[in-house]
Amino acid sequence: MNALIGDAGSLNKLTPKFIIGSLSLIFWTLMMVTTVKYVLFALRASNKGEGGIFALFALVKKQAKWLIIPALIGGAAILADGTLTPAVTVTSAIEGLKGLKVGNKVLVANQDQVIFWTLTILLILFLIQRFGTGFIGKAFGPVMVIWFSFLAIFGIMNMTSDWSVLRALSPIYGLTFLFSKANPVGIFILGSVFLATTGAEALYSDMGHVGRKNIYVTWPFVYIALILNYFGQGAWLINQNRLGHLTNTNMNPFFEMLPSTFKISAVVLSTFAAIIASQALITGSFTLVEEAIGLKILPRLRVIHPSLSRGQIYIAPVNWILAAFTTGIVLYFRSSDRMEAAYGLAITVTMLMTTILLYHFIKSKISPVMAILATGVFLIIESIFFFASIVKFMHGGFVSVIITLLILLVMVIWFYGNRVQNNILDESETVSLLDYRDQLKQLANDESIPFFMSNVVILAKVSKDYSIKREVLYSILDKQPKRAKVYWFVTVNTTNEPYTSYYNVDMMGTRNIVNLQLFLGFKANHNVNLYLRQVVQELMDEDIIDEQPQKYTTMKKRVVGDFCFVLIQELLSPNTQIESWRRLLIAGRIFLQNHSTTPLQWFGLEFSDVRIEKVPLFLKKRRTPILVQETIFNPKKNK
Repeated sequence: MNALIGDAGSLNKLTPKFIIGSLSLIFWTLMMVTTVKYVLFALRASNKGEGGIFALFALVKKQAKWLIIPALIGGAAILADGTLTPAVTVTSAIEGLKGLKVGNKVLVANQDQVIFWTLTILLILFLIQRFGTGFIGKAFGPVMVIWFSFLAIFGIMNMTSDWSVLRALSPIYGLTFLFSKANPVGIFILGSVFLATTGAEALYSDMGHVGRKNIYVTWPFVYIALILNYFGQGAWLINQNRLGHLTNTNMNPFFEMLPSTFKISAVVLSTFAAIIASQALITGSFTLVEEAIGLKILPRLRVIHPSLSRGQIYIAPVNWILAAFTTGIVLYFRSSDRMEAAYGLAITVTMLMTTILLYHFIKSKISPVMAILATGVFLIIESIFFFASIVKFMHGGFVSVIITLLILLVMVIWFYGNRVQNNILDESETVSLLDYRDQLKQLANDESIPFFMSNVVILAKVSKDYSIKREVLYSILDKQPKRAKVYWFVTVNTTNEPYTSYYNVDMMGTRNIVNLQLFLGFKANHNVNLYLRQVVQELMDEDIIDEQPQKYTTMKKRVVGDFCFVLIQELLSPNTQIESWRRLLIAGRIFLQNHSTTPLQWFGLEFSDVRIEKVPLFLKKRRTPILVQETIFNPKKNK
């Protein structure tokens, strides 16, 4: 409503026709975008209970390779939006205290104090993420019931001053208002109207935390409460303008329409609601990043589970990057009305990308024609909102665009860097594991070679045709012959489901060479050390591999030997000859890999015996220097 009043520009423009037309657009935006698209359609696109653009992408990615593009763009945009939401919600809540008196004392005297208290609340919020936020989750329900009830009650109380606002329920008022002279900004007013539904994408992303059934049950109550409050604000504005009590457009109608005795309560409630909304975005960001890591869209980052709850996760780099960007946004914009000018542009992009992916999901359930009709309406509506929001670019929207592009750059480098590297990898750099079975069996029994370890574990991808990178076998056979009882070649495969966990074993006709394929969901724990010990014990119980009794041990009847995990760290060789853009992508991917979570942390190997071996990565043909012999100095001949 603040943004819409700003669009009016002056009090004489704030006519009943302007207000009722704006309310009609709000009502039908919440109906079509949030209720129909997200609650009725998108929530059905559930990936084992998980929602959000990456969960949706995992459901449809096999249909077409290009679908990664809307997934990357939409994911980057919603993560960028996660930096704006905490800033704008907490700032607007604290601004409600500005000028309010308790006795003779003004609680918040000026905007500098608003910024101080906003940053203090946000800092505390980001600090507590590390310790788990279960207590915020427990407070979520009761606080939100009180908050939305509060919105509904005071909305109805103010509607009694002018029931004409109910005309806004008709879409005709909204559509005619768009092209009416009463609307001074034309179609661009939709950029402000869109602010009413920016949380819809986050609602879908948080489905795994909240639960689809819970959303179905509670959304009607939330929707009605919101509409009653919007209509109450509209009725108050019409009545106050009629009485000549409005003196400026720089006011917040939500706080102004409340009786003075309830304003402190409203600020306290709105602050709690802002904290919970911010928490939902932070949690949603953690979830999105975790899913992106599992889908190999972002580099590996350490995921911590602060509590026993599977949904409780914490990713330190994401938390503090969000904190830095959010703080910067508060300090740069300094007021909620300036933040609102930038807010919403990025999320319109995410919604468009979600609609594209949603079409591919729906068409697998119904006919393509019906899918086009179902999603085409949303595409048209959201395209109009996008073009209406472009005007925000010069008023601060460029901030969210820059953040989106930075996140997108990281995603593109990581995803396409991996793809380019795999596509141009020379066949000479891969070998068949089958061709080296005999050598590995001989090495295991060659007592002339010093014994290295009972189990040598190589974390490297083994393809279905048994091809593996040459440097893996070079590490075992050439660099230092590693004599062991069992050689484990472990491939970690990420599935399209969130919490898959199973494995396949191929002994390749031996008792000591194991091709182990782990299949883990994109949200599953990747502690290879724990999985491997379970697999070893089960293979021994089934007499597939030999027991490994230890002579010296603190554990009685120990039959599982020691382990050494060998990790290959690739460094791009300067002798690699490929196109410059491919080289930049691969070099960027390797840089991100070496400056994100180490394989030790990602695979849960911090307390294991790990050897990291650096090897040069050669792609395409190598430029081998040729030396030409000119003369040979022979001392005897010269004598």
